[in-house]
Amino acid sequence: MIVTGAGRGIGRAIARALAAEGADIVLAARTRADLASAVDEIRVAGREALAVPTDVREERDVAALVDEAVGRFDRVDILVNAAGTASFGPVADTKTEDWDAMLAVNLRGAMLASRAVIRPMLRHGRGTIVSIGSIAARRPIAGCAAYAATKAGLVAFSQVLAEELRPTIRVGVVLPGAVDTPLWDAIGGGPERARMLAPDDVARAVVLMTTLPPNAALEELTVMPAGGIL
Repeated sequence: MIVTGAGRGIGRAIARALAAEGADIVLAARTRADLASAVDEIRVAGREALAVPTDVREERDVAALVDEAVGRFDRVDILVNAAGTASFGPVADTKTEDWDAMLAVNLRGAMLASRAVIRPMLRHGRGTIVSIGSIAARRPIAGCAAYAATKAGLVAFSQVLAEELRPTIRVGVVLPGAVDTPLWDAIGGGPERARMLAPDDVARAVVLMTTLPPNAALEELTVMPAGGIL
């Protein structure tokens, strides 16, 4: 299976959780040091791990990622699109380059990776694609219009992809509320981090979606902090 954004945060937690379920993992991220330490965690759990430095914005990188995964493990059972980026602020102050960066990673990157695994999954006769969205796709939150637009686009993309690929390939999206990840290190303000979800909470949702019996598909799952904060 392939996890993008696997170097840290939600993606890394998902890789650990799926390894604990018995999966061998192909980890994709841009930062080699993060990938190396993530690989060590998977191997400690007794599973095989392959690190592939990948920029999901680049079509050639994504194609090479899937080729390496198939070359190593002969198939791709699961893809988790966890690579993401965010910047927040009023629309009037939004920088065009920030908008473009979020579109490129959060939406285009998920499309590129999903498209790249379709043929290998169809050849194998089954597969599951899960993308990490955000509650911002469903609830208007001042200051995150661009981010919300990319995540709403990801939901729409996933819904259409699910219709195109059923019943052979299952497609779903997880919509978490605020998650305590390194993303918040660079963002001022925001909810109290101690009250946020942990990355492992989101990972458990992904495990549920990917381990259902083949005749069942969980196509959208919202996971919120118990206190209801975003």
